[in-house]
Amino acid sequence: MRESALSFLACPPCRASLALDARERAGDGHVMEGALTCHRCGERYPIRGGIPRFVTAVPETAARFGVQWKTFAHMARYQESWLRSWLEPLGPVDFAGKTVLEAGCGKGRHTVVVAGWGAKAVVALDLGDAVDVAFQHTRAIPSVHVVQGDLLAAPVLGGLDVVFSVGVLHHLPEPRAGFEALRRLVRAGGKLAIWVYGRESNEWIVKLVDPVRLKLTARMPPRALYWLSLPPSAALSAATRLWRRWMPYGEYLAKLGSLPLREVHNIVFDQLVAPIAHYLPESEVRSWFEADGLTDVTIAWHNQNSWRGSATVAGRS
Repeated sequence: MRESALSFLACPPCRASLALDARERAGDGHVMEGALTCHRCGERYPIRGGIPRFVTAVPETAARFGVQWKTFAHMARYQESWLRSWLEPLGPVDFAGKTVLEAGCGKGRHTVVVAGWGAKAVVALDLGDAVDVAFQHTRAIPSVHVVQGDLLAAPVLGGLDVVFSVGVLHHLPEPRAGFEALRRLVRAGGKLAIWVYGRESNEWIVKLVDPVRLKLTARMPPRALYWLSLPPSAALSAATRLWRRWMPYGEYLAKLGSLPLREVHNIVFDQLVAPIAHYLPESEVRSWFEADGLTDVTIAWHNQNSWRGSATVAGRS
């Protein structure tokens, strides 16, 4: 971590600022080993591998996603266009010069994009070991601070300009609780944006795929799931190139048809690896945005299979 990260970090239980004890520094300015100590309660949090660690145990879902992002660690040009579609109507202008929290950064693919849009600072937060991959992908970007922590008790001071979370809230035990935790971190006048799985059009997944995921694939060793998911990924990749115009999810499958097999494999693996995955109806997602103090609300049906939403935080309820 860079010392400049101290401007954004806080002790999760008491929200106080932190003192740095740096034991090992790298030539690029990162503190690679050391600790952070809360000025108020005295709690100490280790810095290992250049990353502040605010968790002592990683839940199973986050642990399995950590394996995923270490397995599918590739970066690609198309990740910017995909992020734009998940955040719309927010775009680069909303991030330029802003302090940003990415809640659930995975391997850092979106972190790199947002930093490239000119964000003043990006705190890239993830609960699992994916942070190790994110750190490697963003280490040379001065504005990025990778942190391991829980978004439900995010180790950040708050008052941020933009908070966004793509593909994360639906993997929490209580997605609404995650949304509310993120809303509290946005300053008045700041922006909040999320993207989640939708229930509409995905009823067949809930009925047919979810039982298989819960009883089998989410319990498999990730390496075994990697090989199990490869043949259907190859079949899907071929189908989207040849017959997508006659298939459901036409808009989404058209996008898949433009991706290399490794990315399609990543997407299929992603659908099967998690012990928790909620497919959320429009009514539930809309209810999150009905909270007092949210204005300029935009909720849209995305790719015929998911919901994206954004708002301005005008004040506190």
